[in-house]
Amino acid sequence: MNNMDIPTLTFLHDIFQEVQQKQDWKTALDTLFVSLRGSFIFDNVAIYLEDPKTKALEVAYARAVGRGKTAEADAIWGEALSHDVITKGKMVFMEPKSDPRHIGRLTSSNLLGFPLYIGSRLTGALVFVRFGGPEYSEMHIQLAALQAFWAAALIERRDLQEARAELDSVQRQMRLQDDFVSTISHELRTPLGFIKGYSTSLLRQDTIWDEPTQREFLNIIDEEADRLTRLIEDMLESARLQSNTLQFKFSPVRIDALLRDVATRINTHHPALKITFNLDTLPPIHGDPMRLSQVFDNLFSNAIKYAPGSEITITMHVDGDKIRITFADKGEGIPADYLPFVFERFYRVPGERTATGTGLGLYICRQIIMAHHGNIWVESVLGKGTTFIIELMIEPIP
Repeated sequence: MNNMDIPTLTFLHDIFQEVQQKQDWKTALDTLFVSLRGSFIFDNVAIYLEDPKTKALEVAYARAVGRGKTAEADAIWGEALSHDVITKGKMVFMEPKSDPRHIGRLTSSNLLGFPLYIGSRLTGALVFVRFGGPEYSEMHIQLAALQAFWAAALIERRDLQEARAELDSVQRQMRLQDDFVSTISHELRTPLGFIKGYSTSLLRQDTIWDEPTQREFLNIIDEEADRLTRLIEDMLESARLQSNTLQFKFSPVRIDALLRDVATRINTHHPALKITFNLDTLPPIHGDPMRLSQVFDNLFSNAIKYAPGSEITITMHVDGDKIRITFADKGEGIPADYLPFVFERFYRVPGERTATGTGLGLYICRQIIMAHHGNIWVESVLGKGTTFIIELMIEPIP
């Protein structure tokens, strides 16, 4: 390799450039090993990485490209060599103990292992195996060492990407919490302001209010007290769900009947709201009726706030071993960039929306559905509406 010619350098440059352009580290490794196999023949390759806590070796990557290809998922053959490489901190070569002509190629292997360093820290080992065939030459060893260097670089890039994603998530959560403090201050002051203002008006001794006016003031106070109660309950339940301390009381539930009851209650407070049902006959599920009602309440509330005046279409049917429920409105929709975050705690879709909220409702919905071993997600098309989909398992009633 000391007298490397221009075609060889160009060949390596093209390979490394292609590897660098791959976003997924395993795809990049596939490209690296397959591209260089014409110059460095091997049958299997595996990467062993140490668990930071237990120090146990785990197979992070394995690929079979030659003889013994059916054993692609079985990288046990390299574990002992990996331990040896990590213990010594240097390359280790293991030759077959017997003549492969007598014992068969697949049971006679040349093993070549290299330590993988990220910075100055030894993190694992890269192992090549060649079943039978000639010994590794000096040029082969140098090519293998070059692949080990690139493998370590790709693993380091993966770690940096994961760390950056985690940091971005933490920063986003901190921003959401800051926004939440500002929002919750406003949300608390608004009902308290109404309650204080109208109660003070009723208590004024220099003014006599007629009975209809008194009743109107008392209704406003009652509604704002309910709003304040719901807000506080959402905050408390959000905290309990996050700490896994919220209690669930499971029992047989007719989910279709439960949903109709919630819809009837919603229509009592919003008589102009049009709700269309398309419900199949469904088996009972094992669930907490109060918490499931809370999910449906939140979805109705969400549609009323963000798609005012829109019809809500609800479908419910059996899909294999699941019950699928959809809540669809015909509102303005949610931009695609915001959809992955709508179930996060404190998240509110940015933009010119007049509706108020704390960003807790959909978070609570997701946590409750997850506690039922179900799934909830959202689909939306701008200008056409938003659909929330829930899947709940049909489990035997204990």
